[in-house]
Amino acid sequence: MSKPENRYQAIKWHRRGRVLTLEMCRPESFNAVDEILHEELSRVFRDADADPHSDVIIFTGNGQAFCAGGDVSWMQRAIDEPETFERTVTEAKQIVFSILDCEKPVICRINGHAMGLGCTMALFCDVTFMNETVKIGDPHVLMGMVAGDGAAVIWPALIGMAKAKEYLMTGDPLTAKEALDLGLINHVCAPDELDDTVKRFADRLANGPVKSIKWTKVSLNIHLKQVAHSVMDACLAYEALTNQSADHQEAVTAFREKRAPIYTGK
Repeated sequence: MSKPENRYQAIKWHRRGRVLTLEMCRPESFNAVDEILHEELSRVFRDADADPHSDVIIFTGNGQAFCAGGDVSWMQRAIDEPETFERTVTEAKQIVFSILDCEKPVICRINGHAMGLGCTMALFCDVTFMNETVKIGDPHVLMGMVAGDGAAVIWPALIGMAKAKEYLMTGDPLTAKEALDLGLINHVCAPDELDDTVKRFADRLANGPVKSIKWTKVSLNIHLKQVAHSVMDACLAYEALTNQSADHQEAVTAFREKRAPIYTGK
């Protein structure tokens, strides 16, 4: 039987003792999510949770970025072939619930900018360490789309409904310090200290009482899963509607033409 890591093209698996690092690896596009990476993200946390050779997971990006969000070329293909967005919706739910269902603690190493889906995945991880020089945010609305991929679940849980509404309705990014002050992330690190800090924390968990740690996580995630089951279907349905909106097409076109979009509310 082949190793699970051999079934991935866009996510690299690295092992160090009982710590498994999952690294999104599309550095030429700042780890923007396309069809291949999205499908792999929908199953990688299940495979990692079942991996008998690890107790702790580090989730990160390769190169300068953590994850730039959705790949714009993929967005255009979804506009041109809207039936493909049905699969995207299914995978989006699998991404969120597989992170929540993963019993092993998931540490997020936010090495570079984390936007859109990248931001959502980072926030669903259990403990986050962020490079002090980068930003995090969810600009779905600025691309003419509903922030339906789990943001409506995790942002209010972390920073409260009022602030969540402000940042999700404006799409404004936050600096690492702003995110830390709001309670959106756990730790901010100097770039040259990020790796060692993450490794020390991962080793602390891996060398700790593994069962009690992971089942404490499971217990805490019950709250998040209840909310996710309540709202994810509706959020993704609204996102699917905006996939076919004129404003979304305008945002995609404007991005590719390197200009500001002109929204019409349609």
